[in-house]
Formats: sequence, structure tokens, C-alpha cells
Amino acid sequence: MPTYRPTFRPMFRQHGIGLSHSQPMSQLNITPLIDVLLVLLVMMMLSIPIATHKVEVTLPPAGPGSGEPPKVNMLRINNAGQTLWNGEAVAEPKLKSLLAVMAKDPDRPQLHMQTDGNARYEIFDHTIATVKRSGVQAIGFVGNKQFANWDGTSN
Repeated sequence: MPTYRPTFRPMFRQHGIGLSHSQPMSQLNITPLIDVLLVLLVMMMLSIPIATHKVEVTLPPAGPGSGEPPKVNMLRINNAGQTLWNGEAVAEPKLKSLLAVMAKDPDRPQLHMQTDGNARYEIFDHTIATVKRSGVQAIGFVGNKQFANWDGTSN
């Protein structure tokens, strides 16, 4: 009786992928291409909500103003540390009362603040804190062009 002797063939040679083939593989490996496409798809999915996010901002209508400029109060601090309200020297209690009246004015006047370059910073800081506590909303700083260069020269 003949005996059955299985022949040993490695699995990779059974499917035609053997090392002994002299021909190059003619199939294209698309796994890296699919990986790159999936990464790009995920990046696109994550960036779309950022691109479509918007913040609604209500802007005033364009056109000519009322023709009448708003009232402006000038607050100056000179190099001696003296506070001037529209050219008149005022102490801190008087400044607080003037700012409170200004904050409650329905015409919403503007406060323009100008500080001498040699004034002490502590006085400026204290005055700004007083203005902030008073509730004044429209404030602007004027005369800052002189501080545009650090070397003290002006433009």
C-alpha cells in the first residue's frame, strides 16, 4: 500500500508570492494612499466647523453723523502730578464728582486724557483707576505720538 507523504511547501509559495520569482510584482500597494486620504479627510472634517464659525457683530449704520460732535472733557496730568479738568486744577474728591456727573450724562460725553511724559506713573495709574471706577465708558488717550519712539525723538 502506498504511503502518503505530504510535501512541505511554505504558505507564501503556494500563493505565488515566493522569493524565487524573477518577475517584479505588478500589483500596486494602495495602503499608504488610503492612509493619507483618511488623514486628509479627518483634517478636513475637523477644520470645517472652525471655518464656518462666525460671531455676530452689530455695527452702527453708515452715513453722516448727527452733525454735532460729542462733548469732550479734557483730563490732563502735568509733570508736577497735578490733575487738570478742562484746564482747571482739581483735587481727587472734585475729580470723582465730575466723573460721576459725566458718567450719568445722557449725551455721553467723551473723556480725553493726556499725560505729560515726565509725570509719575503712580499718579497716572491712580487716575485711571478713578476713571474706571466712575463708570465713564468713552475714553480716549491723546498726545501719545510723542511716546512712539523709545529714544525720545519724535516723528
